[in-house]
Amino acid sequence: MTTQFKGEHLAWGNIGQFLVVLSFGMAILSCISYFFATQDKAPKENTSWLRLGRIAYITNFLAILGVGICLFCILYNHYFEFHYAWSYTSRALPVYFLVSGFWNGQEGGFLLWMFWQAVIGLILIKKAGTWEKPVMTVVAFSQVILTSMILGVEIFGARVGSSPFLLLRNAIAGPIFSNPDYLSFIKDGKGMNPSLQNYWMIIHPPVVFLGFASVVVPFAYAIAGLWQRRYHDWIQPAISYALFGAMLLGTGVMMGAAWAYEALNFGGFWAWDPVENASVFPWLTLVAALHVLIVFKNTKHSFFTAIFLVLISFILVWYSSFLARSGILGETSVHAFTDLGMFWHLVLAIVAFVLISAYFLITRWKELPFSQKDEETYSREFWIFVGSAFLGLSCFHLILVTSIPVWNAMFGTKLAPPLDPVKHYNIIQAAFAVVITLLSGLTQFLKYKKTDVGRFFITNGVFMTLAIVLTALVIYATGLYKLHFVFCLVMVCSIYSIIANANILSESIKGKFKLAGSAIAHLGFGLLLVGALIAAGTHKVVSENTTGEQFSADFAKEQNPRENLLLYKNQPVKMGNYTVTFLGDTTEGLNHYFNVNYKLIDDRGKINEDFTLRPNVQGEGSTSGLSSSPDTKHYLLHDLYTHITMSNLVNTEPQTQDADHGSGENSKKYDPPATYNVSAGDTIHYREGYVIFKGLNKNARVQNIPLDKNDIAVGAQLNIYTHGKAYNAEPVYLIKNNSVFDFPKIIDAAGLKLRLSKIIPEKGQVEITVYQQKESDKKFIVMKAIEFPYIIFLWTGTIIMILGFLISLFRRNQEWKTA
Repeated sequence: MTTQFKGEHLAWGNIGQFLVVLSFGMAILSCISYFFATQDKAPKENTSWLRLGRIAYITNFLAILGVGICLFCILYNHYFEFHYAWSYTSRALPVYFLVSGFWNGQEGGFLLWMFWQAVIGLILIKKAGTWEKPVMTVVAFSQVILTSMILGVEIFGARVGSSPFLLLRNAIAGPIFSNPDYLSFIKDGKGMNPSLQNYWMIIHPPVVFLGFASVVVPFAYAIAGLWQRRYHDWIQPAISYALFGAMLLGTGVMMGAAWAYEALNFGGFWAWDPVENASVFPWLTLVAALHVLIVFKNTKHSFFTAIFLVLISFILVWYSSFLARSGILGETSVHAFTDLGMFWHLVLAIVAFVLISAYFLITRWKELPFSQKDEETYSREFWIFVGSAFLGLSCFHLILVTSIPVWNAMFGTKLAPPLDPVKHYNIIQAAFAVVITLLSGLTQFLKYKKTDVGRFFITNGVFMTLAIVLTALVIYATGLYKLHFVFCLVMVCSIYSIIANANILSESIKGKFKLAGSAIAHLGFGLLLVGALIAAGTHKVVSENTTGEQFSADFAKEQNPRENLLLYKNQPVKMGNYTVTFLGDTTEGLNHYFNVNYKLIDDRGKINEDFTLRPNVQGEGSTSGLSSSPDTKHYLLHDLYTHITMSNLVNTEPQTQDADHGSGENSKKYDPPATYNVSAGDTIHYREGYVIFKGLNKNARVQNIPLDKNDIAVGAQLNIYTHGKAYNAEPVYLIKNNSVFDFPKIIDAAGLKLRLSKIIPEKGQVEITVYQQKESDKKFIVMKAIEFPYIIFLWTGTIIMILGFLISLFRRNQEWKTA
C-alpha cells in the first residue's frame, strides 16, 4: 500500500518534471528538424523541416521558462519536501538570496545555462539568416546535452541527469520518512553556504552562465562553416559572438574575484584554486581565437589555428564544468561541487563535442584554406599569432597542472600538485604575461602585411624607454623590487602596453575610430595587471601581534599568530597608524557581526579619522576555523581589509545588567571577590581601571519590589572608568521585613560585578565587593587586517577592458551589417 504523505505540494514538482521532459524532447526534435532542413536539397519553398525546427525550439524555451517558474515557486514557498529547496535554502533567507538559491546547486546552474542558451537560440533564429539551419542544428544539439543534465530519469537502469524536483524522501533514506506526517518535523532547510550569501552571488552566476551559453555560437558557426564548406563566410559573425562571449566570461571571472575579495577570508582576490583556474580556460582560448580570427579576416593567414581555437574554447567550457561538477576536484578545491552521479555524463558530453569537431576537421582537411605564403616577420598578423600562441600556452599550463587529479584517475598515477601552488602559478603565468603584455603594445605599431621597420623601432624605443623610467619609479615607490624579477618584467611590459595603447587611443580620437576598442581593451588589461601586481605583491599585514601570545594549537596550524591581533572588548590597541577597539558584537539574521572601531590620531591627539568596520562570522563554533567574511575600508589608493580569525563570542548569550543576589552560577564567571571599605570620594583600583564611590542614594528603588514604610533601600553611586570610557552603576542594599538583601550590578563592558555588601554607619563607610571577570571569560576577537595598495587599478582596469570589448563588439557588428 502506498503511503499518503501529509502536506506535500507535489503538483509543482510534477509539472516541473513534465516540463523538463518536454524541453528535452523538444530539443531533440528541434535538432533533428534543423539537421534535415540543412541536408534538404528540395526547393527553398519547402520549409517544413525549418518550421518544425523553429516551433520545437520555441517550445523548448517555453518549457525551460516553466521549469524555472516551478522551481522558484518551490524555493519561495519553502516546500522542503523537495530536496533542492531543503538543501540550499532556509526560511531565514531574504528573497534576494532565494533568487541566488535558484542556482546554488548543480541542477539550478544547468537550468540557468539552458535558459541563456535558449534565449541565444531565439536570437539566432531571428538574426542568423542563411546560417540558421546549420548553426541551430549545433545549438539545439547543445541544448539536448544540457537538458539531459537535469532530466533525472532512469533509462535501462542508469540514471540520466539529476532533477531539481527530486523529493527529499526519495533522496535521503531515514525512518522519519515512514511517517505520513514527516513534514511536521522538518521545520526548516539546511540553508545556504554562508560565503554565498553575498550580492555578488546574485549577479555573478547569471553573467558566467550567459558567457558559457554564448560560446556555443562561434563554435556553431565554425562547425557550420566546415559543414557547408563556407570557409570564409563564418568568420565575421563568429568574431562578433566571440567578442560577446569573451566580454561576458572576462566579466564573470572578475566578478568572481570581487566576490572572493569581499566574501571569503583567504585574504585577496585570487587564490589559484583549481575551479578558479578552470573558469579562465575558455576565456584565454577565446581571446586568442578572437585575435587569430581577425588575422585571418584581414590576411587569409592562420585559418586552422583560428578554427581550432574557436572549437577548443567551447570544449573547454564543458571541461571546466566537468572539473567543477564531477567531484574530481573534491579534495583539491573549496569551490567544487560534489558528484551527483554525473561524472560519466559530463565526460560523454565533452567526447560528443570533441568527436563532432574532429569529424568535420578531418573530413574537410584537404579543402581548408591554408595559406601558401609565409607571413612577414614585421607584420601585425605574425606577432598577433605569436601572442595568441602564448595565450594558448598559458591556458595549456593551467590545464596541465589543474588537471592533476584527472591524470591520476585516468592513468592510476599518484602525481601531487605543486607544494606551493600560488608561487608556482604566479611565476609561470607571470612569464607568459610578460610576452602577452609586450605584444599587446608592440602589435599596435605594426601594419598588416608589411611595416616600416625603421619607424617601428624608433617609436617603440621611445615608448619602451618611457615605460622603463615609469616602472622604475613604480617599483621603487611600492617595494615591488623585493619580489621575483619576473614580476618587475611584467610591470615594465604592462606599463609599456598602457602607454602604447593610450597613444593609439589618442589617434582614434582624431578619427581612427576603428582602433579604439582594441586599444581600450589592451589598456584596461595592462592596468588590471598593474593593480594585481602591486596589490597582491606588496600587500602587508598591519595587524602585527608583537605580544608573542599564542592563541591555541589549532589556531597556529591555520593562521600565523604574528599576523593576528588579539582585541578584548572595549580595550583600545595600537595597530599600525590606527587605534582599534573591539566595541561588541551583534547578530543580524544569519550573520554575527563584530564591531571594530578605528581611530587615526595625530601627535597632538586630534582624531583625523573615526570609522567602524563590521567583519562577520557565519556558522557555529567558538574557536578557529570560523566561516568569516571580511569588511573593508576603501580609500582612493589602498584598501584596509579585515576579517575575524578567532573569537569566544559565537553563539554566546548577551550579558544582562541585573544579576542574582550573590554567588551561584553567575559568580563562577568571576575571580574570587575583593572587599573594600570606602567613604564618599574614595577610589577602588582594579585590573583594568578604577571605581569612584560618589556617595549613597537613600531613596533607591529595586525593580518590581514594592517598599513598605519600614523598609530601607540604599544605593551606592559608583562611577567606573576603564579603557577611556566611563560607566555608572548603583548596586542596592535592601532591608525588608527584617531580612537583608543586596542587588549587585553587572557592568559587562568593564568586566565587573559590584555589590554593596555592608553599611558601616559608625565609620561613615560602606563595604563594596568587587568581582572581576576572569581573564579567560573576557570577550575577545582575534582579527587579521591587510592593506592592499593601489588595488583600485585592478578594478578600474577590469571596467576599462570590458568597455573595450563592448566598443569592439559594436564596431564588428556594424561591419557585419554593412557586409
